[in-house]
Amino acid sequence: VKPYFGQRAAEISALVLTLTPIAAANARTNNMDTTLLFFLLVAGYILQKAVALGKLWLVLTSFAVIGISFNIKMLQAFMVLPAMYAFYWISSSETWKRKLRSLSLATIVLAVFTLIWPLSVDLTNSSKRPYVGSSSSNSVLELAFSYNGAQRLLGQSTGIGGRFSGMGNRQKSKSAKAKTPPKGNGKQKKKAPGGQPNMKAAAPKGNGQQNGGNNPFNVGKAGPFRVFQKELGGQISWLLAFAITSLTAVWTALNEQLKKWTRLDEKRRQLLYWSLWLIPTAGFFSVAGFFHPYYTVMMAPPIAALSGIGFAHMISLKGQNSKLKALYSIGLLITTMLQAWYVSEYSVILAVLLAFCSVCAIAAFWHFNDGQQKKFAKFCLAALLVAPGFWSLTPALAGESAAIPSAGPSLLGRNGNAGGSGNEQVDSKMLKYLEKHSRNTKYLFATMDANTAAPYIIKTQKAVMTIGGYNGTDDAITLRQFKQLVRKGQIKYFYLSGKTTNNEIVKWVKKHGRIVYGKQTTEKTGSKTQNSPFNGQNQNGNMMPKGNTQAPNGQQQPSAGGQNQGNGPSKGNSHRQPGKMPKQKGMKQPGKTNRNSFSAFGSQGVLYQLD
Repeated sequence: VKPYFGQRAAEISALVLTLTPIAAANARTNNMDTTLLFFLLVAGYILQKAVALGKLWLVLTSFAVIGISFNIKMLQAFMVLPAMYAFYWISSSETWKRKLRSLSLATIVLAVFTLIWPLSVDLTNSSKRPYVGSSSSNSVLELAFSYNGAQRLLGQSTGIGGRFSGMGNRQKSKSAKAKTPPKGNGKQKKKAPGGQPNMKAAAPKGNGQQNGGNNPFNVGKAGPFRVFQKELGGQISWLLAFAITSLTAVWTALNEQLKKWTRLDEKRRQLLYWSLWLIPTAGFFSVAGFFHPYYTVMMAPPIAALSGIGFAHMISLKGQNSKLKALYSIGLLITTMLQAWYVSEYSVILAVLLAFCSVCAIAAFWHFNDGQQKKFAKFCLAALLVAPGFWSLTPALAGESAAIPSAGPSLLGRNGNAGGSGNEQVDSKMLKYLEKHSRNTKYLFATMDANTAAPYIIKTQKAVMTIGGYNGTDDAITLRQFKQLVRKGQIKYFYLSGKTTNNEIVKWVKKHGRIVYGKQTTEKTGSKTQNSPFNGQNQNGNMMPKGNTQAPNGQQQPSAGGQNQGNGPSKGNSHRQPGKMPKQKGMKQPGKTNRNSFSAFGSQGVLYQLD
């Protein structure tokens, strides 16, 4: 930005990027999106140097960096390719034949650096390398172009399966259709993860999910204005309307010098570069069926650059140019109204005040002289950064560092626990039992997924096996291999959390394991209930009966913690009388439980001892 629009535009752009809420939230986690943005910005810088110096090797280097970026976040890195190809074509002074040759070579370099690692992994014998998590065929290429590719656009059909609701999963079961709209319709009212109530205290209007990101797949309703909806807008779109206005206004101002709308100079080429980064990216998020809200951080650099250019132009604006004043007035009005709408989710009074002040200020804008216009532009910059600035502070104020990052006042109401994966807690009572009884085992325990295991690994610095990889759905280990580890004494305990599947290892654990901790569906004999060694609580905080009950045929009954989250019996367990089940808000009622469904994040499970 600086070489073409000046120091002021560059500084404002950097400030806007810093105060973009989802960018700040991402930077607090070990997600790779911030690293990806750094590499993409480096690639763009190198390409612009290549155009300025006319060096082919710099062109190839810039596309090689994009190939490296693919190995950071896969196809997400390719969102900037339209901007890079178009920018080089319109900016290079070479003949069209030399441009075509250069871009062809650049594409070859891009392919080489993109595929060198995935092919190396896929061509390695699967027995000599780790399992490729979230893939259905143990392949990096399949992961990149299916689960992390086509399914992101069209909606999920494999990978983590039905683990989470609201992701656009295309399962045929009625329960899946009820939970997972194909296009991620965020208008559904859902309970917050873990069976906790929605944070209405933090969000007086609505369910508290929009601007705080309580649901990791709450991305709004697909359509041309999805990125402006509250579900995504509160994370990324605070200045998007002004960025679009700035593009139009600065392009119009340059027309007075160039005398032709289609004539390009260095400044207009820069505007095209940032707009061709922004438009395809925003277009993807407008129609995509499966993504997390924090992916929209890809839009942050072009929004920041165009906003910085626009504010700098407003500050330097001289004379009574009614056309430019009208453009900026419209942009400022739309931007402040959108910001007031986002703020109204938490404070109607502040929203009304923001809208009223903006209308008064814009009306006065038409009567300002040059000096007053400069002060007004600076005031608008400060005013429009107040709300997103506060939103960007909320992750730090709440101590938030979740696997699914988000920003917004709802984080403060939830003490940083916005739901989503990565928020599981250590069960200190269970941990004490494990440390006492698993001293001679290689693994403290085995479980389904990494998010369940992580807090125990951090707390104890001991190994915990995750048989299903990160999400709990990978076929990373066979039943035969698991049995061998049990026979060798390397695994003695299996923790079956509320989020699990009915795979063969889980079935074997339930059949042959003995429950030593956690909640369990019990069988009543007369007025008595047989008890297990420990009490458990369901995810709503209700005490569950004790019990390590055997069914009449001597087989272990299915654990409520594994399939039904303590909210009622499954189809195959009719020992509890439905009439005895208390009806409580947020609890599934008998006969309505889906055996293949998954509980909310972090719900308590069952610890099995494998003898």
